[in-house]
Amino acid sequence: MEYRQLGRSGLRVSVLTMGTMTFGGGGVFANVGDTDVDGARRQVDLCLDAGVNLVDTANVYSTGASEEIVGEVLEGRRDQVLISTKVRMGMGDGPNDAGLSRHHIITQAEASLRRLRTDHIDIYHVHEWDGQTPLEETLEALDTLVRSGKVRYLGVSNYAGWQLMKALSVADARGYQRFVSNQIYYSLESRDAEYELVPLSVDQGLGIMVWSPLAGGLLSGKYRRGSSAEEGRHLGDWDEPPVRNEARLYDTIEALISIGEAHGVSAAQVALAYLLTRPAVSTLVIGARKDSQLEDNLAAASLRLSPDEVSSLDSVSAPELIYPHWHQAKTAADRLGGADAALHGSR
Repeated sequence: MEYRQLGRSGLRVSVLTMGTMTFGGGGVFANVGDTDVDGARRQVDLCLDAGVNLVDTANVYSTGASEEIVGEVLEGRRDQVLISTKVRMGMGDGPNDAGLSRHHIITQAEASLRRLRTDHIDIYHVHEWDGQTPLEETLEALDTLVRSGKVRYLGVSNYAGWQLMKALSVADARGYQRFVSNQIYYSLESRDAEYELVPLSVDQGLGIMVWSPLAGGLLSGKYRRGSSAEEGRHLGDWDEPPVRNEARLYDTIEALISIGEAHGVSAAQVALAYLLTRPAVSTLVIGARKDSQLEDNLAAASLRLSPDEVSSLDSVSAPELIYPHWHQAKTAADRLGGADAALHGSR
């Protein structure tokens, strides 16, 4: 297992992170998975044996059940593992049961600590943007948690580029703890993050944690043009991530399968290995319903793609250059910087 620095922090994380959205199976999360305590213990054991040192969960996953299972499974070996969890989503029907107010952040941090059976959270992510709470309030509450020792590092997830840059600016201006992690959706199915979020992470020193690196299973190799699996579940059924270019997706899947066959590995392993070549990427969050799927994904940590293979995947999956990027490519190519290469360097 390889370990990478999480942004500019001193924290080293395994390039693969154990994702736990499948733990619990409560409410809408039953559609993702329903792994119980025994199943979770098997999967966590597989990850720890492979060298994984980070487990990612969230308070909203099965309304706390995922955190409870993580806490039970890690009891007695908490010091071997880093834990990431999140706050923002609704945890009740009350007017203050969601968002990034000081009230909700502190209340939910305390609840997560109880469920996780620990005295600290290693990485605490804000799970989504809250445009109705002043950033000063959100960041001061997070800073308080770090200074109290209940949280070690701060992360952000699902922010737009301007929202993240504004948050970092407020933190710098007020002397608050900065985000060190940027947990984002990023995959060969959709490289939208390269427009703003990946370059911003490079420029500002945030380590990228990728969620859904296989695009919800689309890049597993199971879904091919004309296959029974594709006919059984049309791509239009997917809404996270939404599929906007089926032709490009199928071309990408065929490229993954071809490269995988050359290495004797699955398309999924190739898709994961590709992301580990991308700028600022520290770790990929993987999770699975079945132990066999998890074992296959874990093997991606040792797969190395050749420059030609990376280039072919770059080409088949390249996002269109939207404004102002197409204009900059045309008129500013002589003075683009290192962060710009996250988008323009693969062309």
